[in-house]
Amino acid sequence: MVLTCRVGTGRTTQRDQASRHSRRKLLRAGALLALGGAAVPLTGCDLFDRDDEPVPPPDPLRPMVDEALGLAAAYQNHVATHPDLADRLGPIAEAHTAHATELARVIGVALPTAVAAPAVDPVNKLAPLRALEKAAQQSATAACAAASAERAALLGSIAAARATHQEALK
Repeated sequence: MVLTCRVGTGRTTQRDQASRHSRRKLLRAGALLALGGAAVPLTGCDLFDRDDEPVPPPDPLRPMVDEALGLAAAYQNHVATHPDLADRLGPIAEAHTAHATELARVIGVALPTAVAAPAVDPVNKLAPLRALEKAAQQSATAACAAASAERAALLGSIAAARATHQEALK
């Protein structure tokens, strides 16, 4: 855009002053629009934010899902090694699988397909499971205390179930 003005004899008229004044206003307004117009689209796009997008933190219940699946796998591993305990350990394994399924539903994740189970102790059949249940109960109790009200009921029932499992393993 080219702005032209009249070249005169050095004498300015009222009309010249009015046109100069309006040209200055026009130039200022154009500069402000250019600066503001250039900055607004850049702040609204993700040109500068692509590498710095905040990754949402994992749900605090995600470790509980993995723990429940690990417990279920440990029980299934014990049942495979000690078939005579299938009637006693099978329902507990199913309870842990149900806990993992419900926790995964609450936090909106899919259940993993495979979870590593701890090794089975052939001599002490139930002692390792009791130790796992005790540690799992403590983590469920801590998660319950830190959870929101709508999640605390679920976590409290899981902690209670894990305490009951310890008693069933005596």
